[in-house]
Amino acid sequence: TNFTITSPANAVIGRYNLILQVTSGNKIFSRFLGQFVLLFNPWCPGDDVYMANENERQEYVLNENGIIFVGNAKYMEARGWYYGQFQDQLLNICLTMLDLSLYYRQDAAIDVSRRGDPKYVGRVISSMINGNDNDNGVLLGKWQGSFHSHENPSRWDGSVVILQKWRQDNYKPVQYGQCWVFAGVMCTVLRCLGIPTRLVSNFNSAHDVDRNLSIDKYYDSSGKSLNIGKDSTWDYHVWNESWFIRPDLGAAYNGWQVLDATPQEQSK
Repeated sequence: TNFTITSPANAVIGRYNLILQVTSGNKIFSRFLGQFVLLFNPWCPGDDVYMANENERQEYVLNENGIIFVGNAKYMEARGWYYGQFQDQLLNICLTMLDLSLYYRQDAAIDVSRRGDPKYVGRVISSMINGNDNDNGVLLGKWQGSFHSHENPSRWDGSVVILQKWRQDNYKPVQYGQCWVFAGVMCTVLRCLGIPTRLVSNFNSAHDVDRNLSIDKYYDSSGKSLNIGKDSTWDYHVWNESWFIRPDLGAAYNGWQVLDATPQEQSK
């Protein structure tokens, strides 16, 4: 016997149990047939992550290799990165990541019910890529001091070894990551779940802590720089964009959506 399963385009992603139930008279027979995994589908016009262009689907969903731009505005460096979203065990690791999040721990039923929404899943994954919330996140960030006892962020060249190490260490954050590492791993996880995702590098990247849309610097009357205010400009910063529609904001906001897994400011 052949079975065809047709899932709604907005169905919740994740692991499903498939059970056959036959009713005969007043008797019910049940048989477990196995498990299957449902993902977001950029090929399906009804899915929030639908991407019409096949070349873009090849690039932003299926491509396992990429380049990350780092350095500074005068000297940009291109680094190869292996996303490896289709490698063995990666899907299991990514699905387990959803179940380890604080969102799931606080209310599992509500969390799972929202997993058909790429906005929500992107939020959960961006929180889980860093381990700064005591949530078993994938990577700890470190920007100063010595790296001698752990991995220098500059040594990583792909996501697979990081995610496998995270699982082997019983979901203890891997040390260490910086912005391009967070972004590379996040791209792997979101592509693995079926959400089209890319990396963005920005040079002379403004970090506006007090949110007044300017970078404020203070000087005394003699022109000496005063060390007050927390605004800064970084050489560069790397984050992600994922492709999905925004029914909450209106069609003008459909398309590439910004997600940033680097722990700079507390979200919410």
